[in-house]
Amino acid sequence: MKGLVCDKCDATLLADSDVRYLVRIEVFAAYDPLEITRQDLERDFETEMRDLIASMESRDVGELEDEVYKRFQFDLCPDCQKAFLNDPLGIEGKK
Repeated sequence: MKGLVCDKCDATLLADSDVRYLVRIEVFAAYDPLEITRQDLERDFETEMRDLIASMESRDVGELEDEVYKRFQFDLCPDCQKAFLNDPLGIEGKK
């Protein structure tokens, strides 16, 4: 939020309208249930964990966190709220 302005169009909020809209978006890794097989149980998890940790050590912390969870919050004016509800992914103009 940039103060009391719409994060989409920079319109002053609560000046021309008595309402503002708050949009919260959460993006997180979703894992489907896995079927565990005998092969899974025989894997060398200790080596896999060491390899995973080693690969993560050379990566940016923020990038790693974003792969798991990210939260956004935006204030919108009534016009931008309507536009958001009509096309939340912003893909209408790309067709």
